[in-house]
Amino acid sequence: MKNITKLGLTALAGSLVASSAYAGAMSVSGSAKITHASNDETEVQGNSFSNSKGISFSGSGELDNGYTVSTTYSMTNAAFSSSQVTIDMGDMGTVGLWNNAGGAGLTKYYDVVPTAGEQVWDDSDTDDNGLALHDNDNMLGYNGTFGDLDISLAYVNGGTGTNGGGSSDTSWVVQYNGLMDGLTLGVGMGENGDTQDLQTIYAKYTQGSVTVGYQMSEVDNTGATADEESTHIGASIAVNENLSISAGRFEVDMGAGKVDEESTGVSASYTMGSTTIGFVANSTDNVAGTANSDDSYREIAVSFAF
Repeated sequence: MKNITKLGLTALAGSLVASSAYAGAMSVSGSAKITHASNDETEVQGNSFSNSKGISFSGSGELDNGYTVSTTYSMTNAAFSSSQVTIDMGDMGTVGLWNNAGGAGLTKYYDVVPTAGEQVWDDSDTDDNGLALHDNDNMLGYNGTFGDLDISLAYVNGGTGTNGGGSSDTSWVVQYNGLMDGLTLGVGMGENGDTQDLQTIYAKYTQGSVTVGYQMSEVDNTGATADEESTHIGASIAVNENLSISAGRFEVDMGAGKVDEESTGVSASYTMGSTTIGFVANSTDNVAGTANSDDSYREIAVSFAF
């Protein structure tokens, strides 16, 4: 993995040498969202209405060697959200630096199960257990496609997040699309600092307007913390060009002495021009492996893009 990482960094450095950008362009886009949400009846709800807004700056320019440099900087409610700088090297692939964005490795493919809104494990509790995911703060990455094979690599120097433990994070994912039309198979592995070993394997199949996904992941924790094994299955249907719906189930084996955490949910979205109406209903049983500790979340939101 270290040799692969060095290769990616060398390619990135070489692409920047003696190159100048021209014919560049910068654009600004924005969004606004009005949300009505309801939590589990045991939680303090407060005001169920909220609003959020975002603004994103994006630009690109072509280098004199034919490569394309792109950058994006996004803010939500006037606070920094994510940013990225990528260099598209054509047939050689794309290298870049992502900050708080899942652009490569396991941060890009930790959950590939299709959804029309939120993933079934999201929002209903604060513990996103069973996900093969590492930090993405100032993450170097590489994405390349070679025939029916996709390769994605990620490296975070120092692992600055809460799980990183001060050590570097690394991961890789390989996808194969050549077995049959519409079918994607993938496998990935990584390390979240020196605290977790990560693994995932998945399959996704699209036939017409229907997409089905199945993914299994493992999070092997060091020390006395129990390992986690998850299984995720879901399907989405594009009813027409405006309406999409999805349903899924996510189970996590929390290890000895705990019961399985089980999340289920449905989502729907309807788009009319620049306006999207979304619905999410997620619930989690046995949160963090504690029996009868259940949670739920419902959301109706209207989003506008500018």
